[in-house]
Amino acid sequence: MNVKKLSEMQRVLDDRIIQEHGLEGKDLEDNKILALLVEICELANETRCFKHWSNKGPSEQNILLEEYVDSLHFFLSIANYRQYDVDRLYDAYMTNFGAEQATTSLVTAFKEIMGKILKMEQNQDSYYYIDAFATYLNIGKMLGFTWEQIQQGYIEKNEINHKRQDNGY
Repeated sequence: MNVKKLSEMQRVLDDRIIQEHGLEGKDLEDNKILALLVEICELANETRCFKHWSNKGPSEQNILLEEYVDSLHFFLSIANYRQYDVDRLYDAYMTNFGAEQATTSLVTAFKEIMGKILKMEQNQDSYYYIDAFATYLNIGKMLGFTWEQIQQGYIEKNEINHKRQDNGY
């Protein structure tokens, strides 16, 4: 996965949104953190991993991937906003967390990522971002996504997001 390329694509989209919506100079970090939490919850909802009362299975893989990359948009947006070096962050993930076994259940992973995102919000140190991002990438592994699928899904959704801006979304 070429995180630097995706980060640059996200920067272009964010800059466009800021300019077209007159948001120059506004602190948007709280919005981005909340949007990330909402997108993670939307993904959890589509997996249905916590719905023990229902016999219906998870959404199709393409729906899960679309929800997954929605979260990636906000992870990248936050990294750009905080001016983190995404290559260094990704390298740190691969070095420190990449070989880590996936959490035992999706329910546990979703609960963990929520807590880690809230810690990341409270502390600007990149360690907390890497920790949350590592959990996020492990959720992707648990859902069976490859790096190539994630990257392609992100690129496709980024194009959709630009078209939405073209149409006054």
